[in-house]
Amino acid sequence: MLKRAILALFFATCQAAFAQVSITIDAGKPGAVINPNVYGQFAEHLGTGIYEGMWVGPKSKIPNTKGWRNDVVKALKELHVPLVRWPGGCFADEYHWRDGIGPRDRRPVKVNTNWGGVEESNAVGTHEFFDLAEMLGAQVYVNGNLGSGSVQEMSEWVEYMTSSSKSTLAELRRKNGRDKPWKVDYFAVGNEAWGCGGNMTPEHYANLYRNVTAFLKAPKDAKPKFIASGGHDNDTRWSAVLSKEIKPGSMDGISFHYYTIPTGKWEGKGAATGFPVSQWFTTIQNTLKMDDLIRQNTAALDQNDPAKKIGLFVDEWGTWYDVEPGTNTGFLYQQNSLRDAVVAALNFNIFHAHADRVRMTNIAQMVNVLQAMILTDRDRMLLTPTYHAFRMYVPFQGAATLPVTLKNNGSYSVGEASVPQVSASAARGKDGKVYVALVNTDPAREADVTLAVTGSAAAKLAGQVLTAAAMDAHNTFAAPEAIKPAAFGAQAAGGRLTVKLPAKSVVVGAVE
Repeated sequence: MLKRAILALFFATCQAAFAQVSITIDAGKPGAVINPNVYGQFAEHLGTGIYEGMWVGPKSKIPNTKGWRNDVVKALKELHVPLVRWPGGCFADEYHWRDGIGPRDRRPVKVNTNWGGVEESNAVGTHEFFDLAEMLGAQVYVNGNLGSGSVQEMSEWVEYMTSSSKSTLAELRRKNGRDKPWKVDYFAVGNEAWGCGGNMTPEHYANLYRNVTAFLKAPKDAKPKFIASGGHDNDTRWSAVLSKEIKPGSMDGISFHYYTIPTGKWEGKGAATGFPVSQWFTTIQNTLKMDDLIRQNTAALDQNDPAKKIGLFVDEWGTWYDVEPGTNTGFLYQQNSLRDAVVAALNFNIFHAHADRVRMTNIAQMVNVLQAMILTDRDRMLLTPTYHAFRMYVPFQGAATLPVTLKNNGSYSVGEASVPQVSASAARGKDGKVYVALVNTDPAREADVTLAVTGSAAAKLAGQVLTAAAMDAHNTFAAPEAIKPAAFGAQAAGGRLTVKLPAKSVVVGAVE
C-alpha cells in the first residue's frame, strides 16, 4: 500500500510539473501604472563604466559628441532610458562637485579609493553628466555627498544646478557654459548610509536627513524630489524608521539595494560564464527573493505611510559575480549571459507587481560594470543579453498593470528546492495594446502555456523571444551577435491561444 501511495504521489507530481500552464489576463481591471523610471539606469565612477566605456573626451578618435561615445549613446537611446543615477554609489560619498566644474585641464586629480585606487581625473562632472542626460532624453538622479561632504556643499550644488537668479553660484554656472538652469528630477542625501556611506544607524541618518533637506532649496517649480538612503537585503529597519521619523512631504522615496549572487556569499560569488546548472538554479532562486524583500519593506512603509506617498526606490539591483580573470578586481567587470537576461526579466515582472510602491529602480550598471547593458573594448562595442531584455520590455514603460492569474504552473527543481517554472506579467501599453511578458526559468524544459484575455478573444501573440542553446550564451567582440532576440509568435487554434515557451527563455509580445 505504501509503495502504491508513493508511486501515485510521484506520478501526480510529474503530471503537475508537465501540465499546461493556464494564464488569464484581466484586461478590464487596470491597476497601478508602471513608472518608466522602473527601467532606470545607474552610472558610477567605477572602472571603465564611465571613462572609456562612455566618455572618451571630445578629442578622441572614437566618434563622440561632447566627449560621449556616439555608438553607446545611440544604443542607450534605443532603450528609451528614462532616468540615469550619478555619480554613485559609494563614489558619491567621496565626490565633491566643485572638483568637476570649470576647464577640464585644471580640475584636480583625486584617487578613487572605493574602486581600484585609480586616478579620478574629474573630466566628467556636472556639466558633462547633464550633456549625457540631455542626449538620452533622460531624467536625472543626482546622488549627494553626505558621507564626507557637508550641508553647505549639497545646498550649494543644488543652487548651482537649479538657480535662475544672478547669484554667484548661478553666474559661475553660466561662466562654465550653461546659461539656463538644469532640471534636477531627483536628489539623494547620501548612499548606503548603513555601510560605505558612513556606517550609520537609521535613527542617526534620519536626523541628518532632516537637517540636510532643510537647506536644500530650489525654485518652487524646479525643486527636486528627495530620496533618503534606505536599507538592503532583508533589513527593513530603514524603511520602518525613516517612514516614521521623516515626513512624507520632505521625502519622496527611500532607496533599497539587493544584488543577486549565485552562491549567496560575497567571498566566492560564482562565475559569470562556465557555471554549473546548480548555479543557474541558485541564481534564479536568489533573484526571486526580491519579491519577498519588496513585500517586507512595503509592509514596513504601510505602517507609517498607508497613503503610499513614499516610493520604494530599488536604486541598485542586478547580478554580482566574481570579476573576469585578468581584470582589476576593483573595476567589477563581468561577462553577461542569457542567465542575466532571465534575471532581469524576472525582476521586471516583480517590479510590475509592486508598481504602486516601486516607482524607480536602477540596474547596476550601464556600461562595463556588473550587469551591464553594454561592454566596450577601445573602439569596439557589444550589446549584452541584459540590454536585449531591457529593449524587449520597453512597451511596459508607462503601461497600466493588468491582473494575471496563473494556474497549473510547473516547477523547476534541483534537489529538494524548487522555483516556479513560469513567471508572467501583463499591462496595457500607452498604445492601447495588451502586452505580456513570459519567463521560463527551467533551462531544460519548454512550457506549454495557454493565454486568455477576459472580454476578448486572444487570436495571436506577436513579439520577440530571447533564448539560446547554452545557459551561459553570451556575446563577445569576436561574435557580438551570438545571442539576440528573434521574432516570436503564436496563433489561436480551436479557440485557444497556446504558446510554447522555450526552455530558459524570455518572451515579450502583444496579445491581439
